[in-house]
Amino acid sequence: MRRLVVPLGMVVAVLCVAVTASEAATPPFVASVSPIPAGIRQWMTGSSWRPGCPVGLDHLRLVRLTYWGFDREPHRGRLVVHASVAHAVLRVFHALFDARYPIRRMRLVDAYGANDKRSMRHDNTSGFNCRYRNGVCCVWSMHAYGKAIDVDPVENPEIGDWGVSPPNGAAYRDRTIHRRGMIFHGDVVWRAFGSAGWRWGGDWTWPVDYQHFSTNGR
Repeated sequence: MRRLVVPLGMVVAVLCVAVTASEAATPPFVASVSPIPAGIRQWMTGSSWRPGCPVGLDHLRLVRLTYWGFDREPHRGRLVVHASVAHAVLRVFHALFDARYPIRRMRLVDAYGANDKRSMRHDNTSGFNCRYRNGVCCVWSMHAYGKAIDVDPVENPEIGDWGVSPPNGAAYRDRTIHRRGMIFHGDVVWRAFGSAGWRWGGDWTWPVDYQHFSTNGR
């Protein structure tokens, strides 16, 4: 039971309101957007960001948010994205939280030395990383603009003629088998990002990048 104290003139009424088990057990979605704090700016410099990147640190934002883990427990994660999309990103992940979509972990890519392959192997959901597309000079990835997010890379690998990335995502190559964390056209993840105007790499013809969402579909 939940107690509500309601003032009625000079009388205070105490009402007992029934609370369902699901209401009592479900924590709220908690999120915030802020400029990149000094300590994180220092951590990112020379790692995920460096002079010459297509956006400056002042144009990026730190997003802190609650997500559901594969352990079915709430966790706190962090993403860096472009300031222009930060609040849209919050709405996307609020929708995923409400749907209890599971996310393995959500750390800044700097926790992996800004190495995209290491981040993916650890099934890390990440945003900004000043790098070239596919690591090959000289076309910037949309991650370098803070306008792309990779979600659960192991469950949603990139697949091309060269194989599966990350390699430990090979078990999820078969998309006819639906398992937790996998993303499919039309599902809650696809709809949440689509509502923000983002497009999905899983809709590409070839290669196919099931983890990748970006503002321009690249």
